Amino acid sequence: MNSTEKPTAMLSEEHQSILKVINALIKECDALEQKKELDKDFFEKAIDFIRNFADKFHHAKEEDILFIELCKDEVQMHCNPIPQMLHEHDLGRNFVKGMEQGLNENNKAKVIENARGYIQLLQEHIDKEDNILYPMADEALNPEIQKTILEKFKQAEHKRFTEGTKEKYIALADEFEKRN
Repeated sequence: MNSTEKPTAMLSEEHQSILKVINALIKECDALEQKKELDKDFFEKAIDFIRNFADKFHHAKEEDILFIELCKDEVQMHCNPIPQMLHEHDLGRNFVKGMEQGLNENNKAKVIENARGYIQLLQEHIDKEDNILYPMADEALNPEIQKTILEKFKQAEHKRFTEGTKEKYIALADEFEKRN
């Protein structure tokens, strides 16, 4: 099985779109700290991306498929990082809630605080997954199980997103990447 056919490669690729949005959040927080007005449209789009692409789409594949496979008794890993990954997903959801509350309250400081928390968490989280968890998964899961996981990923994509929705969010991440 070549690396592009691995479920972890698909997840790492999705991380690239998530990181584009993270980088846009960094720039926006920097601008807000330099007295820029709160750009509600930007943050609403960012929250929509995070909730739908990063969480419902990407994290769901990890939580509902990959992590379940990795926790099966027959899968041998020298440690189990899954509880920590799940905890970090929940922390991220709380930061997004805080960002949204700050936006609704027109509270720039609260938006910045929660966006910065989300940024730091996700940068570290993605690094852990790409460089620790996913290589462990590639080693622990045989090619047959990986093929099954890939099929489940594709089914989950079709179930969670209508035609063109994934592309819409990838285009939004690309648009964010081009922002000044």
